[in-house]
Amino acid sequence: MALMNGRADLHTHTTASDGMQSPAENVRLAKAAGLSAVAITDHDTVAGVAEAMLEGERLGITVVPGVEMSTVANGTDIHILGYYTNNDDVKWLTRLASLRGIRDQRNEMIVNKLRELGIALTMDEVIAAAHGESAMESQKAADASIGRPHIAAALIRKGIVSNMKEAFDRYLKTGAAAYVNPPRLNPFEAIDWIREAGGTSVIAHPGLYGNDSLVEEIIRYGVQGIEVLHSDHGPEEERRYAGLAASYHLIATGGSDFHGSRSGVVFHGAIGSRTVHANVLQQLEPSWRRQQYDA
Repeated sequence: MALMNGRADLHTHTTASDGMQSPAENVRLAKAAGLSAVAITDHDTVAGVAEAMLEGERLGITVVPGVEMSTVANGTDIHILGYYTNNDDVKWLTRLASLRGIRDQRNEMIVNKLRELGIALTMDEVIAAAHGESAMESQKAADASIGRPHIAAALIRKGIVSNMKEAFDRYLKTGAAAYVNPPRLNPFEAIDWIREAGGTSVIAHPGLYGNDSLVEEIIRYGVQGIEVLHSDHGPEEERRYAGLAASYHLIATGGSDFHGSRSGVVFHGAIGSRTVHANVLQQLEPSWRRQQYDA
């Protein structure tokens, strides 16, 4: 890959998981924001990557193929970003499908818990809320990823809550009334899976976990990067994680964690609100991909 100039947002979501914009729309927003590169990092799926890359070629924007894997360690939700995996690898795609199966199980458990709380909600209503918001036919595909924001959207539709924040605060965030956390992959396994798929692993938004000792344990295990810049990190967190990146010789990444706007509220941040220099892509891109270009 040639040395790149400009800025890159390395964390965005699309309608392939719980974002509001299609993959192509994310690329167009990146172009409008003046970025040189944007990553598509949907939850437990790479379904949106191909569409984004086609739009990137059309607009002259580099699209970084990515994924955000859902894991749990010591009862804490931990997300591991994977970049430049081999998305033609059948084993890798099968593993991601297994994660979506666990996510589907969790969704059912949340809906059941809401019913126990007297809220008459069905998974059909959750799926309808997701499809109605996205207006994207591929959302119905087996490799699409339904998540808690879609459950929140269904609660808003039914008038149970007035906005996304209320839905999470009352029912969906860690410790809330309908929160559940079934057994799932741990972050160490996710790092191994990403490595075996030829990709580069990065611990996402470490400031959200409230457990830097666990973050360092994941670093020592062998994660390759850390998301220093994030829409929910303040200046002190950015300094702290930049220091960890330097101490452990990690790739320092950053991104908005863009999900789009729901009920007038932008989830996390707008595309381009948190960026790194585009030459970070050279650090993220594994040697096997560079060798393809050189062949």
